[in-house]
Amino acid sequence: MNKIERMLQELCPNGVEYKKLGEVCEFQRGSTITAKEAVEGDVPVIAGGQKPAYYHNAANRQGKTVVVAGSGAYAGFVTYWEIPIFVSDAFSVNPNGSLDTKYLYYYLKNIQEKIHATKKGSGVPHVHGSSIAKFEIPVPPLSIQEEIVRILDRFTELAASLQAELQARKEQYEYYRNKSLTFDNIEGGTQSVTWMKMSEICANITSGGTPNVSKKEYYNGNIPWLRTQEIDWRDIYNTNIKITTEGLANSSAKMIPTNCVIVAMYGATAAKVAVNKIPLCTNQACCNLEINSQKAHYRFVYQWLCKKYENLKAKGEGSQHNINSKKIKDYLIPIPPISEQQRIVGILDKFETLVNDLSQGLPAEIAAVQEQYEYYRNKLLTFKRIA
Repeated sequence: MNKIERMLQELCPNGVEYKKLGEVCEFQRGSTITAKEAVEGDVPVIAGGQKPAYYHNAANRQGKTVVVAGSGAYAGFVTYWEIPIFVSDAFSVNPNGSLDTKYLYYYLKNIQEKIHATKKGSGVPHVHGSSIAKFEIPVPPLSIQEEIVRILDRFTELAASLQAELQARKEQYEYYRNKSLTFDNIEGGTQSVTWMKMSEICANITSGGTPNVSKKEYYNGNIPWLRTQEIDWRDIYNTNIKITTEGLANSSAKMIPTNCVIVAMYGATAAKVAVNKIPLCTNQACCNLEINSQKAHYRFVYQWLCKKYENLKAKGEGSQHNINSKKIKDYLIPIPPISEQQRIVGILDKFETLVNDLSQGLPAEIAAVQEQYEYYRNKLLTFKRIA
């Protein structure tokens, strides 16, 4: 029998009372703040569930607060703040003396999906405190709540520590990528590089197409079809959508071989890159670079475009920085000898595995801790209801 079970048996052997959140919490709407009122200060302004780049030094400060975003893309998202904050486009949930604030936060996170399900509005979604107030919360003795918080805090602290280590690894990876892909000289030597256009190192450059979405027979087949929203600096082993042979034949989509470097041209992922590890086809917003292996290593090209993401994106147009295939074809890349490319790829791929591979290393450890935390959070916050 664990400590929580012993405490429950001793303090509430007949079960735990459940109460509506509205009975044990006060829901307080935030105050609207304008750009003119937002001045430099030391208090974060919480709006829509996120902390913006400005601060406010006025009153209406709160500390140790549970906040629920009231509208927008983050409507319903629950956060906990130890520091003083200014609640703007959100509302705080303040418990009375029967609830520990951190316990309340963990419980609301445990029913996060139910809170999201209360969204209203056909345009900008809104979540209202009156909807959440109807949900019930178990109210065990405070000593039990505090023990639950202590246990769950250990998981969140471990996750935060792993995230910090992962961020440090990412910064280290970026440092070595920038250093390895700087070609004033190589390892202090005098090996030269040849600057070439992407079109000069490719055996083939293609785009793709989208089968007619009104034709059901074109979809739910077995041919992987990649869209730009799936391009995010990673290897592609599967796609969210599959098309049929008929859909492929009746569209501009075309199959590409494995190990192409795929560049997103339009949308939110414009200028991001990926490598396909399976044969697939793409939509028209992808520029697919089939690298000539006699001239360049495909992973070297991938790493170079990862490094130059911001630069390539800046060549785009419009609010989403859309780029076209000509700009990609004309983009310059330094080409050292193949042996040097392979050496650089060997170093950088090891770093990338450490920071991006979800099947091993820190990403896998973080995913396991998160899964364990959610399991115990649900288990610890589920009680026998008092008769």
